[in-house]
Amino acid sequence: MDFSQRLERVSANPQALTQIGRGLEREALRITPQGKLSPQPHPAGLGSALTNQWITTDFAESLLEFITPVSRNVDELLSQLSDIHKFSYSQMGEEMLWPMSMPCYVGDESDIQLAQYGSSNIGRMKTLYREGLKRRYGSVMQIISGVHFNFSFPDSFWEQLFGAQSGFERQAAVSDTYFALIRNYYRFGWLIPYLFGASPALCGSFLKRDTDHLQFSKTGAGTYFLPQSTALRLSDLGYTNHAQSALKIGFNSLEQYLEGLQQAIHTPSEEFAEIGVKVDGELRQLNTNVLQIENELYAPIRPKRVTQSGEKPSEALGRGGVEYIEVRSLDVNPFSPIGITADQVRFLDLFLIWAALSPSDEMNDAELACWRDNWKKVVLGGRDPELQLQIGCDGERLTLPEWARHVFAELKQVAIVMDQAYGSDVYQQTLTKLAGWIENPDLTLSAQVLRQIEAHEGIGRFGLELAASHAEWLNAQGYSRYSQAEFEQEAASSVAKQQQIEQTDALSFESFLADYFADLEANAFREA
Repeated sequence: MDFSQRLERVSANPQALTQIGRGLEREALRITPQGKLSPQPHPAGLGSALTNQWITTDFAESLLEFITPVSRNVDELLSQLSDIHKFSYSQMGEEMLWPMSMPCYVGDESDIQLAQYGSSNIGRMKTLYREGLKRRYGSVMQIISGVHFNFSFPDSFWEQLFGAQSGFERQAAVSDTYFALIRNYYRFGWLIPYLFGASPALCGSFLKRDTDHLQFSKTGAGTYFLPQSTALRLSDLGYTNHAQSALKIGFNSLEQYLEGLQQAIHTPSEEFAEIGVKVDGELRQLNTNVLQIENELYAPIRPKRVTQSGEKPSEALGRGGVEYIEVRSLDVNPFSPIGITADQVRFLDLFLIWAALSPSDEMNDAELACWRDNWKKVVLGGRDPELQLQIGCDGERLTLPEWARHVFAELKQVAIVMDQAYGSDVYQQTLTKLAGWIENPDLTLSAQVLRQIEAHEGIGRFGLELAASHAEWLNAQGYSRYSQAEFEQEAASSVAKQQQIEQTDALSFESFLADYFADLEANAFREA
């Protein structure tokens, strides 16, 4: 079947499209009223960062992460995220949330305190993992923020697409389709940083490496930008891991992906071995492999399954197949108090449905390198209307707008059936609006951000003004999905859960780590 036939098949049952599962994870740095990184620990009123279901920390104590539950409704999803922001502000005193992906001025890396999760073995492991990240890549890179979008199709979607199947057949077919989606995401997902990239500029602290090949311009006090860039967060200057460039992790099947991931986890790194694991009694990282754990794999999209207690992500995938995908290439939208808008969510709906239903040939390493090269071109110069992209190593070269028009023509078909299922026209409105951004790059988020940065003579002033505006807006909002009491109860409950975990630990920390990494060939915890 071709794309149109698959779309017709799934749209025959409206629930196949109206029951899509969505979740959001938004990262945000806490800052002082003066715009500096907060020196304060995780606010006590937010409960335990280890066990609170809605509010945790990422790399640093100052880097909050807000997590929504799975929702079947776009407005409900955004309201949940807004409520989580509002409650967090109620516990932050005068502090605010930095509204951009790229942090501004950080006085010294030592100012960035690693996230703390208590004295339990799992809590200490989370902090040690971050210690390893700090020593491997530096702390400043680790406080770059993003928005992750979790997406899953309902059972009715698979029933429409595949018909009657055994449990084993369905699990395999679902995983295969999600990996087909992932391959199409690599082929055409550069549309997301083109439209929604919002990090065309950065502070000079990110330019310590050799960047002579990039023609940076400067505005204000230490703000550097590339005039036609879209998402420097996704470039080699941002959240990347050069040691992973040699990894060969394929996306042609679940088996191929898991095999590549396991190889990466077991591949020693000479560079990271120089750091040591335990030096003078101090643990510095979990191990010396290219990846300490699976989460260290930096990718614009990941296949996922909810883990059971004590289960690693790859073990969950091997047990039950792919359950949902996590889109990780979204910059924080600085113009939204919660970092993302309904238009962005609806576009992602359309794009991911299209990516799942469109033909998706298998790809080898050379082809994957071509797709990654396209992404690099877009993040560094995507607003150049003459930018050429090559879809396939031996494929046709067209300009970005030409490729985008091709995709948008089929996205329109998805928008029509989505609106029919919902009895509205919001998806077509979103697509029409964003089609204008294809024709006029000055309308994209990155262009809007860059104009404001230049007008304010730097990231710092613009970011601080936005942060104050967002704080005022959120504080003025009422709760719409949760209540202050529910958040306070979750905070108190999370503290009790953390204490229970700490009290029931039976193993020493090093025994716990040895058990966790029992499948690694070498004992990573010998004295260096």
